[in-house]
Amino acid sequence: MDNRIRGTILITGGTGSLGQQLVETLLAQHLSKKIIVFSRDEWKQSEMGKRWPGGHPHALRYFLGDVRDRDRLHRALAGVDYVIHAAALKQVPSCEYNPHEAVKTNVLGTQNVIDAAIDRGVKRVLLVSSDKAVDPINLYGATKLVAEKLAVHACAYAGAGGPLVAVCRYGNVLGSRGSVLHLWREQAASGRIAVTDRRMTRFWITLPEAATFVLRSLREMRGGEIMIPKLPAASILELAAEVAPGCAVDEIGIRPGEKVHETLISPNEEGAILDQGDHFTVVPANVDPAPWSGTRMPRGFVYMSGDCAVQLARAAVRGGLAS
Repeated sequence: MDNRIRGTILITGGTGSLGQQLVETLLAQHLSKKIIVFSRDEWKQSEMGKRWPGGHPHALRYFLGDVRDRDRLHRALAGVDYVIHAAALKQVPSCEYNPHEAVKTNVLGTQNVIDAAIDRGVKRVLLVSSDKAVDPINLYGATKLVAEKLAVHACAYAGAGGPLVAVCRYGNVLGSRGSVLHLWREQAASGRIAVTDRRMTRFWITLPEAATFVLRSLREMRGGEIMIPKLPAASILELAAEVAPGCAVDEIGIRPGEKVHETLISPNEEGAILDQGDHFTVVPANVDPAPWSGTRMPRGFVYMSGDCAVQLARAAVRGGLAS
């Protein structure tokens, strides 16, 4: 099977954990003609450039810009065929205390990406979303929910000649910047680690798995759908025991905007939910699900971490710590 993405691909938030993994995967497997890393952090671009220099032989370009700036996006998307929109403010506490900034980046930034893609004749746009967007209780989740809505309805907004726009939604990424795994590794030296709530469960995915799913979603998307991988879930105590074995656990209390369990599919999803083997697809309510294959799930179907918690593979946790 040919997995190549024939054309030029631009990654917003391209210097983030996922963005760098996407670049590594695309380059290693020669999956695209050209890659543009779009981000606002010149230092991170400089550090990436030491590993993957721009220009020949990688056909890689670094483009400074912010998704809040529609004019800059319009310039960056000249000649671009595909966009992976991964730029976001994602730290829950930071978004809670800086709500205007979260809205500007996560909501208005997504609108800017879609509008610029329409104007520039981009073929496909894929929004990277989060389980926090499902029945959100914090501002980060609320902004991702709105971003999902913008993406899901963008195909109708763009018209027949516009790009296909879709969403991929998954859980916590092992080893991403800000991951609790790295915090526990630092705390483990003292013999004690902190958890917010012993009952807590989360869905987990590794960075290589996330990048593979994102690229697969970009290739297979039809437009308007939300693609959700089937992921392992683990209790916070199971994860802590693997990361910091033998350490005492201090429960410090749940933080504002946190849930005890996370949900990847809510009973309130609008549209048809299809089981497609290793992933689910949510087809919007105003679209006929017939072109999509798979088994239609019953109304009220829920995919929650607390209902399917299984112990994560140790190799996955070690891989997350190493990244």
